Order: sequence, then structure tokens, then C-alpha cells
Amino acid sequence: MTQSPFSLYLADDAATSTLGAVLADRAGPGTVILLSGPIGAGKTHLARAFIRARIGADIEVPSPTFTLVQTYEDAAGDIWHADLYRLGHTDEVIELGLEAAFETALCLVEWPDRLGPLVPANALHLSLAPEGEGRRLSATPADHPLLRGLGQ
Repeated sequence: MTQSPFSLYLADDAATSTLGAVLADRAGPGTVILLSGPIGAGKTHLARAFIRARIGADIEVPSPTFTLVQTYEDAAGDIWHADLYRLGHTDEVIELGLEAAFETALCLVEWPDRLGPLVPANALHLSLAPEGEGRRLSATPADHPLLRGLGQ
């Protein structure tokens, strides 16, 4: 029996922020969330909402487009926010230290296609796409623990 894909319509930025907060509440060290979608789909918005829910609503959360990785201290363990858009080869992922972070930190990775074979087996892959006034979230695996109880 095949599993139905997980899909959720996020009507606006507030809905995306709420999802980020829900995921942040459920995540722990070793959680890896992969964020895919075109430029402007809401990947960074979701990551910011996640980070702010964990460590404070007023914290500045810059996009890691140029730094590649931003790290934040959290009581449960470090949070790594990576934007791999500018990477050209998977070897650069290793140089960033992401492989080790996948084991111990909360990791949010934009443009995860750059990971190649380094994608952790337990990762939650969230794909965002513009739809109407909001965005459509698709997630795999559909039965990932972070998604339990969320609408489909």
C-alpha cells in the first residue's frame, strides 16, 4: 500500500510562521529539515520562524546566502541554518561541518539538492511552491514524526 503524500496549503506568511513554530516545538537535536522550492517560495521565512520560535521572537535571523551557515545557541543544542545555493560540489558540504551537525544539532538546510549523497536518512524534506496568494507545502516522508497531527 502506497502512502499518500503530505500536502498543506499555507494561505499567507502568518500560516508559514505558525508552521515554523509548530515544527520548532517538536524538533530536537539531530533533527534535519530540508527546505526546497524556487527563489521566493518561503524557505527562509519558514526557517526564520522556526529559529525565532526556539530562541526568541526579536532575534535577528539573517539569510545565510552569503555566509552559507548561520548558527544559533539553543538550550536543547545548536541550530544550524544553511543555504547551499552557492555550493558547487558536495565536498564543500563536508568542509562546512554539516555532516557532523546533522548528528547533534537542529539543522535547517535550504537548497538540499546540493547535499548529494550526504542527505541524512531521517531528514524531513519540505518543498514549498507558490500557490494563489499563499504557498503549497509538500513533505516527505509523509509519516515523519514532526508532521503528526498537522492537517492534510
